[in-house]
Formats: sequence, structure tokens, C-alpha cells
Amino acid sequence: MAGNKVTKFDLVESVHAKVNCEKKVVQAVLESLLDEIKNSLKDGSTIELRGFGTFELRLRKGREKARNPKTGAPVSVEPHYVAAFRSGQELKNALWELETPKTK
Repeated sequence: MAGNKVTKFDLVESVHAKVNCEKKVVQAVLESLLDEIKNSLKDGSTIELRGFGTFELRLRKGREKARNPKTGAPVSVEPHYVAAFRSGQELKNALWELETPKTK
């Protein structure tokens, strides 16, 4: 199960197969939805999709002593916002029922 990746293209294909609608329309709706989520977050709003989850902004503290992991060079990181997602109860319940891999 882990390692599988679903892209926007895959989502469009899947919705197109389930709904009697053109792919271009499905793609436009998906793009519009993602743009609305992004713009709402940029405006400081919280997006609540009942049963699925909540997108919100979180403020990350800045740090004076950080380093670039690629070069090792010291850098300072300013305080900044990040997008956070909290899963809703229906999503939590659906994932709880997944079978876990057996360990040796």
C-alpha cells in the first residue's frame, strides 16, 4: 500500500470514469477547487470539508541557527506560515480499517 502515488491526472481519470462528464470539465472543476483552497488559505481562512478534513494555516517559528541540509551552510529562517491538514472523523475511520503490514 505504501509508496503508491496518485496524481491530479489520476484523480481526473478516476472521477471521469465514475461521473458522466467530460475530462476537461472534471479537470477544470478540480483545478478550481484547488485554487479556491489555496486562495482561501492565502486570505487566512480555514477550509472545513465535513467528514474529510480541515485545511488551516499554522505559524512556524523562525530560527537564527539553521543550516542548509544540502550545502551545510548556516542560514536564518524567518517566521512563516505553512498549510496544515487535520483529517475528519470519516477519513480517520476509513483509514483505521486498513490492514496493516505484517512485521517479521
